[in-house]
Amino acid sequence: MADPDALRTRFVRALEGARGHDTTGPDPAPYADNLLARWQEPQRRYHTLTHLTAVLDHVDVLEKYAADPDVVRLAAWFHDAVYLPDRSENEERSARLAERALPEAGLPAEKTAEVARLVRLTTTHDPADDDPDGQVLCDADLAILAAPPSAYAAYTAAVREEYGFVPPDAFREGRAAILRQLLALPRLFRTPYGEAEWEATARYNLAAELELLTS
Repeated sequence: MADPDALRTRFVRALEGARGHDTTGPDPAPYADNLLARWQEPQRRYHTLTHLTAVLDHVDVLEKYAADPDVVRLAAWFHDAVYLPDRSENEERSARLAERALPEAGLPAEKTAEVARLVRLTTTHDPADDDPDGQVLCDADLAILAAPPSAYAAYTAAVREEYGFVPPDAFREGRAAILRQLLALPRLFRTPYGEAEWEATARYNLAAELELLTS
């Protein structure tokens, strides 16, 4: 189970780290509480505090590859802050939320813009070769694909629950198309750690799920 109190502390630490030497900003706690409430909305089954915790944990694993790890952590907090399964503009709306909230919270304009850019990048999970922060965030978000079998099965079941309004045949077709797109990518993971530790397992999981959906 995710621990909201521990997550609140992690948000405060990330925001204060991204602010740098400016200690005059507003109290981060209300901003953390707003985000925690969003991540606990009832329509969520996979995009929950558990997913947020996992992404933050994976950012911690990959932080040595990031140019600004605390900015990446803030992007992780915002990347699914707006999430409605039947809407296609969740990433854009999440980025706009960051653009509104973070300046109020005392984050400089250039770092706010970078958080928003990173959030928008999770639409495609296709960071450039010279984008270390984007690579870290995207790898952390996709790390679930390399989970052990039981955890991967729980992930796919939670995704299906979120899309419970989609008829079974349509869901299978749509999910299979996504899996084929992922498997067609030259690399799922862009950091050296992600490529070495997660790539092979993720491809195995994706191929196995695709076989189940299409057999």
